[in-house]
Amino acid sequence: MTRRPFLITSPLVLLALAACEPVPGADGTGRPTSAAPEAVAAIAASYQDLDNVRLRSEDGCYWYTHRGPVETTELPLRTSAGNPICTRPQS
Repeated sequence: MTRRPFLITSPLVLLALAACEPVPGADGTGRPTSAAPEAVAAIAASYQDLDNVRLRSEDGCYWYTHRGPVETTELPLRTSAGNPICTRPQS
């Protein structure tokens, strides 16, 4: 009798792997994200992901979700000059 490998036959392994999948439309914190407003996208530096942007009420600044090779993190959205993009002056 030939035995099949455990990895292929176990539905628990597939269920565990599915749990690692990110939630679409969320930044990992459970807060929804959306595309950057047109005015914000016009001044944002080109290396940032403008499809996953949110305005934080804590500081009044736009943040984007950066998905790197090791981790996913939130970073402040910046202009090409390196300034944060905010709706109100930072104190």
